[in-house]
Amino acid sequence: MTQTARLLDGKAHAAKIRSDIASQIQTLHSTHGVTPTLAAILVGDDPATQSYWRNNRKACEEVGISPLSFTLSADTSQTELDELIITLNLRPDVHGILLHAPLPAPLDSARAVSLIDPAKDIDGENPATLGQLADRSHPLSFAPATPAGVMRLLELENIPLSGKSVVVIGRSRVVGLPLSLLLLRQDATVTITHSRTVDLSSVCRQADVLIAAIGRAHMVTAEWVKPGATVIDVGINRVDDPANPGKTRMVGDVDFEAVQVVAGAISPVPGGVGPMTVAMLLDQTLRAARNQLGL
Repeated sequence: MTQTARLLDGKAHAAKIRSDIASQIQTLHSTHGVTPTLAAILVGDDPATQSYWRNNRKACEEVGISPLSFTLSADTSQTELDELIITLNLRPDVHGILLHAPLPAPLDSARAVSLIDPAKDIDGENPATLGQLADRSHPLSFAPATPAGVMRLLELENIPLSGKSVVVIGRSRVVGLPLSLLLLRQDATVTITHSRTVDLSSVCRQADVLIAAIGRAHMVTAEWVKPGATVIDVGINRVDDPANPGKTRMVGDVDFEAVQVVAGAISPVPGGVGPMTVAMLLDQTLRAARNQLGL
């Protein structure tokens, strides 16, 4: 019988994290009369953005976080958006702020996220938050939820990082770059790769831990993976479902069926990093509330 990799069950870990968060929130409310509150700003009517927030809103409600929605029209001016962020920064009853991307043109996303108070920047959007990740002497505050979810999954699965070769495929501002900084904090030897990397597959084959966050369905094949390596799949891609003509299914950046017979451990899509991302968004909202109370 062909041996397959150990499955890194993000869904199960996330369920335990969410249960613990719910318990902590009950204690926080009974002891201090405070309910952690997350304010989400949505501009326009992008269906993917709306769906993402619906899922997060439901998750907030399930653990006891109060979700506030601020939906702006696509023709909202930069001044109106800026004023809303500044207002939320000043509201003591709002502990976290989440600005959903993409913003419709001509809004300046970089300007908007730079206005989010770092103390409320629970998804690591402000460049100042990213800068803190890069400074190992600075206490870790918040990170984008997906990189934070990857790191927590590796921790809970007891995957060693210190001194290990870790290859990250993807250099995005929201995943690849902050994730690489978090890995460096754990003394990993990090290689950041991307679409311009020469002989990418050979670089990936050197990795003890391979993390795919490039956004291309099944890009990472078995030939890219060092035998026994840990493979983390961050990709979310929609492809045609042969079993259901006219419908799609979700797959990752990794060819799961082929890679699982080479890797030592692997995260699935769905059920791997995705649930951990949501759990970290909740965790960091709770942490922001506790920080603002001086707890």
